[in-house]
Amino acid sequence: MTAPISAAEWERQRRAATEALPVVIAQVGLPKVLLPYQARTVSLLDGTCPVLFVEKSRRIGLTWGLAAYGALRAGRQKAAGGMDVMYISYSREMTREFIDACAMWARAFDVAAGEIEETLFDQDDADKAINAFRIKFASGFEIMALSSAPRGLRGKQGVIIIDEAAFVDSLPELLKAALAFLMWGGQVVVCSTHDGVDNAFNATIQDILAGRSKYQHIRIDFDQALTEGLYQRICLVTGKAWSAASEAAWRQDIIDFYGDGADEELFCIPSLSSGSWLPAPLIEARMVVKTPVLRLELPPDYMFRARLQQAAVMAPFLEALRAQLAALDLGPQFAFGFDFARVADLTAGSLIAIEQRLKRREVLAFELRNVPGVEQKQIVRMILQCVRARLVGAAFDATGMGWTVAEDLGREFGLREDPQGSGLVMAVKFSEEWYRLHMPPLKAAIEDDMMDLIADAEHLSDLRAVKLVRGIARVPALRDGTTGRKRHGDHAIAVALAHWASRQRFVEYGYQAVPRGQSQSGKPGLTPEDDDLRARDWFTPPLGAGLRGGI
Repeated sequence: MTAPISAAEWERQRRAATEALPVVIAQVGLPKVLLPYQARTVSLLDGTCPVLFVEKSRRIGLTWGLAAYGALRAGRQKAAGGMDVMYISYSREMTREFIDACAMWARAFDVAAGEIEETLFDQDDADKAINAFRIKFASGFEIMALSSAPRGLRGKQGVIIIDEAAFVDSLPELLKAALAFLMWGGQVVVCSTHDGVDNAFNATIQDILAGRSKYQHIRIDFDQALTEGLYQRICLVTGKAWSAASEAAWRQDIIDFYGDGADEELFCIPSLSSGSWLPAPLIEARMVVKTPVLRLELPPDYMFRARLQQAAVMAPFLEALRAQLAALDLGPQFAFGFDFARVADLTAGSLIAIEQRLKRREVLAFELRNVPGVEQKQIVRMILQCVRARLVGAAFDATGMGWTVAEDLGREFGLREDPQGSGLVMAVKFSEEWYRLHMPPLKAAIEDDMMDLIADAEHLSDLRAVKLVRGIARVPALRDGTTGRKRHGDHAIAVALAHWASRQRFVEYGYQAVPRGQSQSGKPGLTPEDDDLRARDWFTPPLGAGLRGGI
């Protein structure tokens, strides 16, 4: 397993981060009681969060933070939101460890409460209220450890914490019993490291990311925990001096210790995941759109031909594109995805319409091979100009040379630099995190029949090329094709970008139309015939215009 960040790079980043902080904050000797990720979890649970799923790294102290929440919740009076807290895990040792942590927090809170003349315990000696698997509070509520058998939850009410949920015997049955707690104001907390991509815990996480579940979700991997002070806290407890170099060395030692299991155990990436992302029968069932895919491959000597000859070569494709654009129903909203390539791979574009019931429908798709950047921008500009009034966003692959396309078209259509911006063009720099967050919603749309695609054998091949790599859906480095020409899942990426763009926040502008035949100044304006011409042909550039003037 290769570490996501080398030890030397981690040391450099951590030294730069701490040097950028005020001296007082950077001192390890002045920590808050809970680390930031622990505090965020407790704060979320103390708010209005009925069900929380947490995917996490091993041994980052999250159970310790949950124990603090358990002691606070069970120690409250009923009027203040107090209730029983139950803890379930797959081993007896873990449940004992959790009760011990709750006992530590309860004693600390009891001392603090005593200063304001309150008490958490009925007995003078708090130890009498604490046994191996149960803590009783003066509030009348308890913290108790239960077995992982679903029947153990029957007839109970309160907060249920299921720790290392991926490893219990039957998580679906356990959740079915636990979710009944919600009817009377209870709460369900499910946290775990991963145990394979097909595990019920990961399946639920994917449903949450896909928007099919209303549960809340947070993710805490090893590097995030370190960034937020995990190793600094370890140094504080063990009496060691912290430094960026020692943290980097310790981090690398832990990664090396886990070896091939580090992805799953430390970085929240489920293992055993090398199969196809979508089955072919499902993809074919969604390929119901009969619009032909527009394909253009220019000859190797295209750049050396005269401009008139270049225009003649481009003309058939541009005419076919104009015909498809003229036939579009411009009523729905639209989103566009563009995956740029110049030499080895195909450039792929996908335009999808967002129908009234929010179903996505691919209405136009094109593929370009050996097409220079200027001509690619000309083609994309024609599409965006046609649907501009109803376009919610256009997402461009900006990890390589595609950035130049996004940048130049962003000057014309507005470049959205953040999700709250108002530009139409969005430059996407692909990362493992982008795939992890945004591929599950696309899969959910296809599975739930909320996405129609253009019927095409090559596109079927592209979507089948998406694999689960380290638990995340993406196109592997290996290229393939059904017609002898190498493909790299190019259309799948364009569809993913278009679907992502269709889900982004957009700003809708209103306007007041100028009456036909008259401008605002009273001078003659557009005639009805002109208006119809504008709706259909104003986006059509003169033949070869993009070749002469560029962008």
